[in-house]
Amino acid sequence: MSTLEAIVLGIVQGLGEFLPISSSGHLELTRWLFGWEDLSTELETSFDVAVHLGTLAAVIVYFWKDMVRYATAGLGALSPNQRPLSTDATVAWMLVVSMVPAAISGVLLEEFLAVDRIWLIAVALILGGLVLLAADRLGGTRKVEGFRLRDALLMGMGQALALQPGVSRSGATITVGRFIGFDRDAAARIAFLMSIPVIAGAGVYKGLDLSLPGEFIGPFIWGMVAAALTGYAAIWGTMTLIRTRTFTPFVVYRVIAGAAVLILLATGVR
Repeated sequence: MSTLEAIVLGIVQGLGEFLPISSSGHLELTRWLFGWEDLSTELETSFDVAVHLGTLAAVIVYFWKDMVRYATAGLGALSPNQRPLSTDATVAWMLVVSMVPAAISGVLLEEFLAVDRIWLIAVALILGGLVLLAADRLGGTRKVEGFRLRDALLMGMGQALALQPGVSRSGATITVGRFIGFDRDAAARIAFLMSIPVIAGAGVYKGLDLSLPGEFIGPFIWGMVAAALTGYAAIWGTMTLIRTRTFTPFVVYRVIAGAAVLILLATGVR
């Protein structure tokens, strides 16, 4: 893997993780389009773990104040004198609960759901975009403070679907959030906060048995840095855009990208 390849894939990961367009799907599509399929499965997994750690750093930095606020409230709720739970403590523990569906699916169903067939990624992009459009049209005005057990489980289930490349972790959780009545800012904020423990957990789970030859350390670091910088920019861009706009631009992109891939496959161009 060259440094240029690592940087390009890092940028793709950073943008795809926090824009509702699927980072895993776009990593596979980028490798497919450019013929960057020379790495072994283990090295490819190692690189994916590395760039995910880059995006993890981005979301932690961006939402640091939120993390401290909710973590403090959540830990404080463990005191026997903290009854009833404060709003922040409730949100904190519901974020923990939201991990459960993704964790169970990740351990039990990854081999069945994580299918990287190019045509399936394209279809997932299109269908996921259309469902996001419908959810965004129906979405309500609920705020983060109203995040409860039912919401945590439903959005957690949505996050679990993102094991399939092309679905999008942020896209799926935002879609469910809009369907159950959260406003755009709340749906996105919850989705990004939910991603922190899941990305961290997946990195540990997948990274425990991986090894990295010395010649790949440099490119992998460049990929991580690129993912972190573009990931932060993607979060900022998304949170800024949805204050005044809908998710329609992302829907349009997903449909066009998915259709373009299907056309390339059908015509045999790639």
